[in-house]
Amino acid sequence: MPKEEAKAEVLQGTLDLMILRTLETLGPQHGFGLAKRMQQISAGVLDLNQGTLYPALLRLEQRGWIQSAWGVSDNNRKAKFYRLTQAGRRRTAKEAEGWARTVALLDRFLRPQE
Repeated sequence: MPKEEAKAEVLQGTLDLMILRTLETLGPQHGFGLAKRMQQISAGVLDLNQGTLYPALLRLEQRGWIQSAWGVSDNNRKAKFYRLTQAGRRRTAKEAEGWARTVALLDRFLRPQE
């Protein structure tokens, strides 16, 4: 499967959970830091651009799962930092549980049948 196809498949329906889980693990992050860490975790498969990441961050903020505040980045630049809310923590747990069930189900179909 070409790398571009893999990127599209990974993003569909999973980007919100990946963002929430990354914030849960790392704590408050600015957009560039989030994108960089997500690319590292995915071994380069997930290469988010601004047109993908920032609409997702806005959507998560509108749902009350994350909050943003302006701060200063490591390179002394003004940046918007995002952090998980309590509602976001609950949502992350719920989504992770749902995906774990989905993965277990798909594993049954992908395993060689006896």
